[in-house]
Amino acid sequence: RREAPPQMSGGSGFIIREDGYIISNNHVVDGATRITVHLKDGRKLGAKVIGTDPRADIALLKVDAKGLPVARLGSSERTRVGQWSLAIGAPFSLEYSYSMGIISGKGRGGLQPGQYVQYLQTTAPINPGNSGGPLVNIDGEVIGVNTMIRGIGTGVGFAVPVDMVRDVADQLITNGKVTRPWLGIRILSVRDAAEVED
Repeated sequence: RREAPPQMSGGSGFIIREDGYIISNNHVVDGATRITVHLKDGRKLGAKVIGTDPRADIALLKVDAKGLPVARLGSSERTRVGQWSLAIGAPFSLEYSYSMGIISGKGRGGLQPGQYVQYLQTTAPINPGNSGGPLVNIDGEVIGVNTMIRGIGTGVGFAVPVDMVRDVADQLITNGKVTRPWLGIRILSVRDAAEVED
């Protein structure tokens, strides 16, 4: 029986610490047996997964390098609807592509089963290969991680807010995992609660 040839896929990411920590999406690296990071200066470095948070679709990678250029992290909380946004990544393997739009919504929840992220919505075109790349503001600060789209070419893209990404990365670097509080509370409308009691 012939073995299937290995499959290759691509995505994007950005460096958050000069000693080689990189943010991408969990779905970009999930199931990967080997990860190679292509840097702007032409270097290709092997990377290992430090940890992931599938519920936020975030992965933290590490390459063996020092003195790397670092993306400036902004604030998704201070980001406002109507502000300019730029999606950076490698759509269709076209590295270091930029697309421009605006923030068209905030707090977009319930888009993926099992996820609790309140996404930033942007009109900046996001295409296959942009996943894991930064969504930046007009000052070049990262405000989100490009994560998903609603149909190619629709102008409806979504990014994980950078404030959440910062917390996830800090936990993965410190503990190797992400922990969150959990309350066993179910919220119902008064009408639904009456139906449950009946």
